Amino acid sequence: MAEPLPPSRPEIVRRPVADAAPAVAARPLPLARRLADNEALRKLLIVAALVAIWQAYAEWNDNPLVFPTFVATLAALRDAVVDGALVTQTLYSLRMLLEGYAVGIALATLLSVLAARTRLGGDLLDTLTAMFSPLPAIALLPLALLWFGLGRGSLIFVLVHSVMWPVSLNMHSGFRGVSPVLRMVGANYGLSGLAYVRLILLPAAFPSILAGLKIGWAFAWRTLIAAELVFGVSSGSGGLGWFIYANKNTLEIPSVFAGLLTVILIGLAVENLIFRTIEHRTVRRWGMQT
Repeated sequence: MAEPLPPSRPEIVRRPVADAAPAVAARPLPLARRLADNEALRKLLIVAALVAIWQAYAEWNDNPLVFPTFVATLAALRDAVVDGALVTQTLYSLRMLLEGYAVGIALATLLSVLAARTRLGGDLLDTLTAMFSPLPAIALLPLALLWFGLGRGSLIFVLVHSVMWPVSLNMHSGFRGVSPVLRMVGANYGLSGLAYVRLILLPAAFPSILAGLKIGWAFAWRTLIAAELVFGVSSGSGGLGWFIYANKNTLEIPSVFAGLLTVILIGLAVENLIFRTIEHRTVRRWGMQT
């Protein structure tokens, strides 16, 4: 037998549930707001403003031997690319840079992992970075020439020095900042050795590691150009730094600026096409950065 319904109370008015209101379509943002939110467009406008200042100042200065115009620099850059000299010397520099960069990262990783796993390794890394990190890589150039002679060995040596210490410092700092909770999770799963480093330390410390890789790249790039200005024509081939120096000796100042512009363009390309892509696909996707 069904239970009787409770008596209705006159003070309670029961109304039928109204249908849900239709969803209001989101209004598109104004064009000015969408353009202002476009990061690529903002950076492009900054570059355009800098180019306009460059061109205006060069025309006002009216001395191409001191400061050529942006148009003259582009013409020199086009001629150097068509001639093939700039392309060959740029590829030579990039190949040298990648070799030294890779060796520096490998050594920095070994030191940082050792420092993260042992107390003695931490003391060793702290001592070495305090000693050698403030030492400019280019200051080791005379010693590199004595030890390795005029050749690739000297360039690789100064590149490794310029990369090792900033990468080591950032990597070790990232390892030390790993949450104790994550460390306990790794211990509960029985992780140790390389598996613990690969699955726990590296992902958690990756924002700091990526920052160190960026700094190491910048240090290596400027160290290489400075070193090539001195002896980059060794081994029968010159690099981008030597291209700049040789054109300075012949007073081809637009070509000098073309070489400098090439250095800048490569730096922008590496930052925005490589490091920015890695950042978006890792730390930003993981929610570690906004």
